[in-house]
Amino acid sequence: MYVKIKPKISLLKKCATGGGARHCVGCGQQISDQFLLFALDGYWHCRCLTCSCCFTPLAQIGTSCFTRSGMILCRSDYLRLFGTGGVCRGCRSSIPAGEMVMKAKSYMFHIRCFVCSVCWKQLVPGDRFHCENGTLFCDQEKLTGSESSRTRLRGIS
Repeated sequence: MYVKIKPKISLLKKCATGGGARHCVGCGQQISDQFLLFALDGYWHCRCLTCSCCFTPLAQIGTSCFTRSGMILCRSDYLRLFGTGGVCRGCRSSIPAGEMVMKAKSYMFHIRCFVCSVCWKQLVPGDRFHCENGTLFCDQEKLTGSESSRTRLRGIS
């Protein structure tokens, strides 16, 4: 389970008349920079709040970060290490996080598994298809469902 840092990383302009010196959670030094970050219930130098894997300063790549197993992570490293994309309806194997997938109703498929169950034609964006209980049929095959249940494939997500 991941914990999304709340509040999100906030870039703050340091107030010259602020109530006392602020110290960086990362390095312990006093923050005298023009800008500072607030995350993980503490203040950080912009250079100190970095991803534990790629060491990219998190303020440069977004307004949120993730924490798990004592690490602070950017979104892409969190997904690479801990994420899962789900299970493919076609082959029943797992889909790695971040992999491109095709979706029909609430079902996910590997791109290679998004095929007609009768003729095995690869379905691509723009093709008309029918999905019945997670089984795909291309527009050329006889459909058992109603015409209104046909769906136009909108694309890859």
